[in-house]
Amino acid sequence: MGNYVKFRSLLFAVALVFVFSACSQKSEKVKEFDKPALYWYNKMIKEISTGYLEDADDTYISLESEHRNSPLLSTALLVLANAHIDEEEYELANFYLDEYIKRYALSKNIDYVRYLKIKANFQGFAYDLRDQQLIEDTIAQIEEFRKSFPRSPYTPLVNTMSARLYMAKANLDKEIADLYSRLDKPEAAKYYNEKVKKSWVNPKEIEPVEVPFYRYPFERNLF
Repeated sequence: MGNYVKFRSLLFAVALVFVFSACSQKSEKVKEFDKPALYWYNKMIKEISTGYLEDADDTYISLESEHRNSPLLSTALLVLANAHIDEEEYELANFYLDEYIKRYALSKNIDYVRYLKIKANFQGFAYDLRDQQLIEDTIAQIEEFRKSFPRSPYTPLVNTMSARLYMAKANLDKEIADLYSRLDKPEAAKYYNEKVKKSWVNPKEIEPVEVPFYRYPFERNLF
């Protein structure tokens, strides 16, 4: 009986330690406000480096809310954008890039931010045969980039993505033209074949999109 009482007392003591520890952590978390900008920034960097990207997003909100004019905000936006690109979370990356452009449109490195937006879109093509609008939008962004930043060091990278996007666009138009040919609609097929010629100099150079075997029946049924 004595051992049983001791065992229950030990369990009770352990439970109390757990409860107080949890309450302490919760209290500490609740008290996290009204901190210097550098505190929030360093906390965000640590969370990104340890893989807690969602926590880093929340920490940025605290930084932005408490220090709207901090010079650390611009760097924080770029760090988060790059982190989300690395994690293939392109919509969130674009959110931070758009926020940067809205706040710092006259920044000296705005060409880098515009390049990152093009890169995020380029890497974000989930299905090469379906993202027609995204292809069109990104090509338009590339043309705007070339006009706005003709001497940017990122131009060669943008040009490389441009060539691949035009090939993807030509490939898509060629697939649509082939579909209309199979459906015995020569006028529509001719229209898209003309688009192919405008998209790419030599249609014979167009490389077909490689479709994974598990998507092949669905993609080819579309075209």
